[in-house]
Amino acid sequence: MVSPLSEGLSAVLAQGEAGEEIVITRRGVAIVRIVAEPSARSAPFDLAELFAFVDSQPMHTGAAAGELIDQLRADARY
Repeated sequence: MVSPLSEGLSAVLAQGEAGEEIVITRRGVAIVRIVAEPSARSAPFDLAELFAFVDSQPMHTGAAAGELIDQLRADARY
């Protein structure tokens, strides 16, 4: 399967992304196995937990963002 792989790499990658396991052989002997990467995020996203975290954070009491940018530009540090 080495020569078909070099000719159709994008098709092989698409098969892998679809969850299919691809085995590359040389003279009938398996030499490489390609499998899809498991999802990096194993737990479902909890929006209520995010809102609870954001609500628990202290409010910013310094200058507004626009004022800070103006100050940085005036100080030539921007």
